[in-house]
Amino acid sequence: MIWQEVRKLYPVQWLVIEALEAHTTSDNQRQLDRIAVIETCSDGQAAMQVYRRLHQQFPLREFYFVHTSREKLNIQERRWVGIRRGSNAIRVKE
Repeated sequence: MIWQEVRKLYPVQWLVIEALEAHTTSDNQRQLDRIAVIETCSDGQAAMQVYRRLHQQFPLREFYFVHTSREKLNIQERRWVGIRRGSNAIRVKE
């Protein structure tokens, strides 16, 4: 599905979605070309908890928690350069 279809099917709801196909634009915006709705949630806090659980279980998959009141998804990609140790990251500025 695309975002506009998701908004029509799930009006005014918190969702956890997964990017099935996506790319990054030249201005570091993450463009989600095809997404799947993983779970509907009662509020933003519940959506964030589901997101965290899924991200821990499947760290290589691309999950987001969003509200369908947003007309467009505005996802800014950040580049991390550094060394990870456990759950901590050493951040190096480029």
